[in-house]
This record gives sequence, C-alpha cells and structure tokens, in this order.
Amino acid sequence: MDNRPIAFFDSGIGGSTILKEVIKALPNEKYIYYPDSVNNPYGNKNKEELFTIVDGVVSKLIEYNPKLIVCACNTATAMVLDDIRKKYPDIIFVGTEPAVKVVYDSFRDKNAIILTTKGTGDSEKFGELFNKYKTKNCSLVEAPLLAGLIENEEDAYPYLYQLLKSYTNIDIVVLGCTHFPLVKDELIRVLGPVKFIDGGEGISRRVQFLLEENHLLSSGDSGNLDIIGDEKIKERIKGIVYS
Repeated sequence: MDNRPIAFFDSGIGGSTILKEVIKALPNEKYIYYPDSVNNPYGNKNKEELFTIVDGVVSKLIEYNPKLIVCACNTATAMVLDDIRKKYPDIIFVGTEPAVKVVYDSFRDKNAIILTTKGTGDSEKFGELFNKYKTKNCSLVEAPLLAGLIENEEDAYPYLYQLLKSYTNIDIVVLGCTHFPLVKDELIRVLGPVKFIDGGEGISRRVQFLLEENHLLSSGDSGNLDIIGDEKIKERIKGIVYS
C-alpha cells in the first residue's frame, strides 16, 4: 500500500476530464492536479518547446513525491512523453491518445471524425496510430484554436461551425484532446446527435492496473484533491471533476 499522491498535468483545465474518471474509479486516492494555463495551448507548440515545458512541469510535480504521473494531454503524450520517460526512468507515467482504435474495433462501418489539436494531428506517433487503425469512413480534423477558446471561456460554437459545417451524417466523434469533452453541447449543435468517444475510462483502467500491479494502491478510506493554481481555476476544475 502507498499513500503518496497521483499527479496529473495538462495545459490548463482539460485534464480534469480525465481526472474525473480516475477519481470515480479510485475515490480513496490522493490527487494533485497542475493546470499549466500559462503555456496553454500545448497543441500549437513544437517538440523542443513542449519538451522544455513538460520537463519543467514534471520537475515541479516531483516535489510532491507522486507515485504515478498522468500526462493528461494527447499532444504532450504524442510529442514528448517517450523522451520524458527516458529522463525520469524511475517514475511511472500514464499518457493519453485519441481513441482511434475504438472506432476500428467497434464502429468500423460508422462515419467518424477524429478531432485533434494541431500538435497531436501532426505528430509522428499519432500518424502511425491513425494510419494503422483508420477506417474508410474516418476523417481527421485538426482544431488548432479550440483548446484555447475553451480555456479562455469563449464561445466555441462559431469556430466549430466553420470548421465542421461541411461534415454531414457523422455518427462518431473521437475527442482527441482532453479539453474537447467540455464542448460536447456545441458539437451536437453543429453535427447533430453524435456518439462521443474519449480516453477517460481507458486511462482510469490503466492507472488502476498499474497501481495494483506495483502494489501502490492507497490504504486510506477517503481521498482528496489538491489543485495547484489560483482560486478561479481551482473552482473551474472542481466544477468539472465533481459535476
């Protein structure tokens, strides 16, 4: 048993959509969330910039002695997490990636959109994943401005309408950024009653598996969440996590 915290980070509030699922699965753990809003969005950074940013975040989180760190960002996972793992070989990391394989496995005959940031969509790692599992009815759509709009609490509907208005009869939308579940209502207004797929439940299963495998589950009977940042962003994240 291990009562050290599980740490999460993302370029702002987006990773709280993943954190919410992990807390539901593991309510007795201690959690730390670092919302790096200063560097939002990660999706528009090049690899060198992003490595420096993520390296700094991980260094800060190590001060809290975490037993596992979740990189709750598809872009950071795709672009730099492998290099971060090499630099910190003694830390267990869990990354996130768009659920392209879920479409391939379960919705191969459906019309699907994989909605990503530019950084994720252009990354070599995601490219390999997409080329391996894309179906004939599956389209990749990059939304480079969307995470920033969400982070800044701006109306995302006009942007999404211009981006997606040409897509019709869509059945499935893969939310390839942890910010994107926060605009499901706007996406439905543009595309109609689509089914959404994101990585939250898969990440929660992966975290639980790794904690069990390494005998790191908490021995406590109640958990808690510590959010690093100002009060406004803390309240936004709590509103997402506990909604």
